[in-house]
Parts: sequence; C-alpha cells; structure tokens
Amino acid sequence: MTKPRETDLYPPIKAFLENQGYVVKAEVGAADVVAVRGAEPPVVVELKLGFSLALFHQCVARLKVSEEVYLAVARQPGKRFAKAVKENTALARRLGLGLITVRLKDGLVEVHCDPGPYAPRKSPKRGQQLLREFARRQGDPNDGGQTRAGLITAYRQDALKLALFLFEVGASKGADVARETGVARATTMMRDNHYGWFEKVDKGVYGLSPSGAEAVGTSARVLGAG
Repeated sequence: MTKPRETDLYPPIKAFLENQGYVVKAEVGAADVVAVRGAEPPVVVELKLGFSLALFHQCVARLKVSEEVYLAVARQPGKRFAKAVKENTALARRLGLGLITVRLKDGLVEVHCDPGPYAPRKSPKRGQQLLREFARRQGDPNDGGQTRAGLITAYRQDALKLALFLFEVGASKGADVARETGVARATTMMRDNHYGWFEKVDKGVYGLSPSGAEAVGTSARVLGAG
C-alpha cells in the first residue's frame, strides 16, 4: 500500500474549489494552494497530512497576504482524530483560520469552519466556578503545570479536614463533624465517599476507613500554607 503524501490532498481540494467557481493553482509563492474567483480576495490553503503547530504557524503567516486562509489535513478514522478535529477547529476559529479535512480514499472534502473574526463566548458559570475554587482552596498546595492526577482541590482539602477530625475524635454524627470542621456539606461528602476514606457506622454516623487513616498522613502537604 502506497504511503499517503501531502500532494494527495491537492486534487480533491482543487476539484472542491473549482466546483465553487474558483480558478485554482498549486505552489504559488509560499502557498500550497491559491484559488481566485473574480475580484474576491484569494483563498489560500496549506496542505498537511496531520495537525501540527508548524501548520498553524504557516497559516497565520499566510494571513499577511489574504484573510481567507484554510489548513487542510488528511482525515483519519477513529475517535482520537475526531477529538483532534474538534480541538483544532476551536483553535482555528480563534486564529481566524478555516479548517478542512480530506478523506483520501474517496476524495471527500469537509469544511469544519471558515475563516473570519472570532469572538469567544464567555461562560459566566465557569468563571464563577473558577473563582469559588480559588477562594475555597487553602494555601497553594499544587505545582504549576501539574497533571490532573493527584491534584489537590478545595474538595480534597475539605475531605481531609473531615478525616482529621474523625481520626482524632472517632466516629461521629455528620452534623457534629460539619459544625466542628466548618465544612457545611460534611454529611454529604462522607456519604458520597469519593476517596474511600469514610465508613458508615450508623444512621448519620461516620467513621474513618483504613485508607482514610493513611490519608491523614498527607495533611501537612494538603492543608499546609501556600
């Protein structure tokens, strides 16, 4: 089986643009593809087999000669590529670029977004969530650039406060734990038992599991001042 090449993307792209009334030529100046229709601004398309930062750099550079710039990549099967298309479409929109995929086996061309000014939609809810997490988190226990695994959140800090109280006092009613720790949702957190640190002893009464006792040993790091 012949390995795909970037030049394999050109015939489908050329045919797609010609069907819309463009005159299309390859390798014009620094651009892979240039299409012209009447007095309209030229359409520039950069071809690559896959997504890369270099491809975005090329397309941003082409914005100096035209506002109608697309990046085109070979379409691949599978969920991983579909996710990449979604993420890179969002990036292309932010940069004012268009994005095209080409299915090489049959030449299917799909336009995922067109070039143009981008005004990102704000999410007040997410902004509020960010500020709430910032305000509730005690100290600064994480390292910048840390992966999600092992990330210390305000929720984890609250759970550890509950574990520390149970470690020192023993099994207690949820209402008592909430009052003494200042964690209003103590009963719900112990019932949900997200980390496996708690055990239900009786109705509304919770104790500490073995893993919860082990977690208490991390209290200095998790609850330490930033």
